[in-house]
Amino acid sequence: MSVLALTASAVLALTGCAQSSTAGPSESSTAAAAVATAPLPAPFDGDPVSVALVRQSGAGDYFEAWGAGAKAQAKAANIDLTITDARNDNAKQASDLEQAIASKPDAIIVDHGQTDTLQPLITQAVDAGIPVVVYDLALTDVTGVITTSQSDESMASGVLDQLIDDVGEGAKVGYVSATGFAALDRRAVVWNQYVTDHNLDVVFSTGKVSESTASDNIPLVDAALKQNPDVQAIFAPYDEITKGAVQAVIQNNLQSSVKVYGIDISNADLEVINAADSPWVATSATDPAAVGAAVVRSLALSLAGQLEATDVQFPAIVITQDFLATNSVQNVTALRDAEPSLTLDTTVVADWLPATS
Repeated sequence: MSVLALTASAVLALTGCAQSSTAGPSESSTAAAAVATAPLPAPFDGDPVSVALVRQSGAGDYFEAWGAGAKAQAKAANIDLTITDARNDNAKQASDLEQAIASKPDAIIVDHGQTDTLQPLITQAVDAGIPVVVYDLALTDVTGVITTSQSDESMASGVLDQLIDDVGEGAKVGYVSATGFAALDRRAVVWNQYVTDHNLDVVFSTGKVSESTASDNIPLVDAALKQNPDVQAIFAPYDEITKGAVQAVIQNNLQSSVKVYGIDISNADLEVINAADSPWVATSATDPAAVGAAVVRSLALSLAGQLEATDVQFPAIVITQDFLATNSVQNVTALRDAEPSLTLDTTVVADWLPATS
């Protein structure tokens, strides 16, 4: 199958099934890796601990796998996890969080969201004595909150180092991203520094995040490429945006001259990267199922009085197209075998709380 047909089918499948569960990535990323060697401590040794997970997820199987990882880890820790998902609706997420606070759970996890919408409510939860863990959410006041995130600085710098190695100093580059999202804003800081340090010629900046991010970015990047066909590389620091950029490059028949660099990984992403003549040559990533599980472990260790840190970051690795080909990696399960560090099985763990992912 040609890269055009393969990439188009991957993008359409993702945007068409964004609301449904995709068993592939979730199942392949959450198989039990270890068993507990000690009994559960208080408060997990009695009735299930009630935790509200208030999500603001987007399209794509990254978020599906993240949720699957969180569910698996919660089950192993005797946590009754109640999940709501606002799906890019800020008002709904605020309402979901208000309802979670009113239900008086033992703890709350907030996954993504907008600072101005959620900060007052998170402060309200803390004031009410409810432990709160947030993931990839920028707060103006972190008092009483455990913050967790991918190491966005290392993710961006790792893949941008690869970009510089591939296309060199002073290259003509494009940037496809969005503002107002904590992870993308942190990655933008790194991008701007690399532009300055390596004298990169930014010939276009565009991009958006929506309920159909991949497909909605295709026309934006297509228009930018038609005006700047001599661009050498594109940095698109979120896999749904990356897939849109890839499709636009292919539509303009520029895959032999334009390299695309992304962030995140999933089975669908691997299909696109591995396609013949794909312009997506490198990505920096954690395994989303492992991260979802690690966020739950961070909360569990905190409730058990065994987490000293108030900020937990999950390390990422750079994955190149050449590495995938050399190791015959076609899915996340094979990638985890080739790069065992993706499991995060030594990050925020205990003898009673091994990683489930």
